[in-house]
Amino acid sequence: MKSLNKLYKTMLFLAIGSGMSACKLDETIYSSIFTESYYQTASDAEKALVAAYGALGGLYGGPAALLVPDFSDDQTYPRAVVGRNTLTLFTVEPTYTTQRSQGRLNESPQQIWTSCYQGIERANWIIAKVPGTQMSETRKQEIMGEAHFLRAFYHWMLAKNFGEIPVKIVPSTTEAEAYTPKSPLNEVYAQIYADLDMAHNAGLPSFPAVEPGRPSREAVQALHAKAALYNEDWEIALQKAEAILGTQTYSLIDDVVQLFHHANEEEARREMIWAFEVDAISPGNGHQMVGLTGPSGSGGVEYARTSYGSMFAYMDFFNSFDPADERRLLLDTTYLDRSGRWVPQREITPITPEGVLIKKYQDPVSTTSSTRNLPIFRLADIYLIAAEAEARLHGPTAKAYDYVNAIRTRAGLGELPAGLSQGDFIDAVIQERAWEFFAEGDRWYDLTRTGKFLEVIPNAVNDVYPVRNVQPRNRYFPIPQDEINANPELTQNPDWN
Repeated sequence: MKSLNKLYKTMLFLAIGSGMSACKLDETIYSSIFTESYYQTASDAEKALVAAYGALGGLYGGPAALLVPDFSDDQTYPRAVVGRNTLTLFTVEPTYTTQRSQGRLNESPQQIWTSCYQGIERANWIIAKVPGTQMSETRKQEIMGEAHFLRAFYHWMLAKNFGEIPVKIVPSTTEAEAYTPKSPLNEVYAQIYADLDMAHNAGLPSFPAVEPGRPSREAVQALHAKAALYNEDWEIALQKAEAILGTQTYSLIDDVVQLFHHANEEEARREMIWAFEVDAISPGNGHQMVGLTGPSGSGGVEYARTSYGSMFAYMDFFNSFDPADERRLLLDTTYLDRSGRWVPQREITPITPEGVLIKKYQDPVSTTSSTRNLPIFRLADIYLIAAEAEARLHGPTAKAYDYVNAIRTRAGLGELPAGLSQGDFIDAVIQERAWEFFAEGDRWYDLTRTGKFLEVIPNAVNDVYPVRNVQPRNRYFPIPQDEINANPELTQNPDWN
C-alpha cells in the first residue's frame, strides 16, 4: 500500500495548503452530504477509494482487528493495563466504559464497529457515484471492484464480531437515511457474496501484477472462501479455496519462520494474499503489534527498538506444540537483552514467571515500530479452509488429507494419522489452524463459529488469569450503546439486553 500512503499524504498536504491560502468564502464543500460536485474526475475517484481503504487503519492500526479476538482467545493474553483485561475476563459491556475511560476505544469492539461502517459508507459513495465519472472504463471497473470487495470485507468483519448487523448498501444523504435496522445473518452473507461476485467480475489483476495493499483476484476468492466457511456454506468455501489453489499464483514460503522475518516483506507476498500494508516512516500507515509483543523496557534487541511487554502467549499453548514444529520457533521463553545477556523466562515479565514472547512481529530496525505488514489472508489459510470444507462435505478424503498435510509438512511435522473419523479430522484441522495462525486475530473466531469457546476458554488460564468466566452471550460482542442511542432502528443483541 506504499502508493496508497503516498496519495493519502498528498491529499493531506493539499488540504493543509488550501486551508492556509487565500481567505475566500466561496469554497466548495465535499462531504457525505454535499457530494454532487465530487466524483467528476479520475482523481476524485482514486481519492475516494483511498478514503475507503483508510478505514483499515482504524481496524489494524490500533489494532482492534487483532487485539479484540487475540485477547479473548486461548493463545494470548495482555498485561492488565489500560483496560485490556476486560476482553480476557469477559467483562466487556455495551457502553465499553473501561476502554473509554482509559482512552483505549481504539482496541475495543466499538472501534471495529465504527471503522467498518466508516468504510462501508465510503464504499457506498464510490459504488453510487463512480459509474458517472469521466475516466478510463478499465480503471473505473477496477475501482468499483475494489469498493465492492471492501464493502464485503467490512460487513464480514462486523458479522463475525456482532452477529446480526445493519446492512448498508446505499450512501446516506440525510441523517434519517442512516437509520438502518439489523438484518438476519443469512441476508448479511447474501450481500457479502453479491459484493464479492461483483468484485470478481470487475477485472482485478492477479498476483503478482496487483499493487501491494490492494486486493488481487485471488484475494476476492479468499474472502469469499472464508466468509462461506463462517456461514457453513461448505460447497462455496471449497470451490473458492480450490480455485485459488488451482491457479498456483501464490505459494507457501518454504520456511514458516522466514515468512515473518522483517527483511522478507517482498518474498512473503507470494504467500500473503492480502495484508495491511505499513510504511516505516512517520507519518505513515503503522500499527502497535511490534511494541506490544516485545519485552518491556525495549529490552529485546531482536524484537524492537521500542517495546512494552504488553502481550504474551500462554505457557500451555507453547507446550501444545510438537517440539519438532517449526512454528514454535515463533514463540520464545527467553531473549537476548541489549547488554548481551540471555534473560530467563522467569524474568521476561514481572506479571508471571511463565511469560512466553511472540516473535511474529519482530522489527529490530524500524524507528516507528511498524515495518511488519499484518497478514489478513494468506495461502496457508486457503489450504486449511479447503481441508475443512472437503471433510465436512465428504469426510476425511485423501484430498482433505493432502490439504492439511501441506501445512504440516511445511511446519516440519509428519502427516496426520490415517483413518481419522470425520469429527476427529475436523478437530485436527481446527487445531492446525490454532498453531498456524496464533496472534493473527483468527483463533477466537474459529472457537465461536464452531461453538468450542465455551469448553476451551475456561481451561485457558494461568497465574495472571486463573479464572475466565466466559458465557454463551460472549459468542458475539455487544453492539456499542452509543450506536443504539443514535439509531432508533437498531436494537441490542438479545443476549446483551
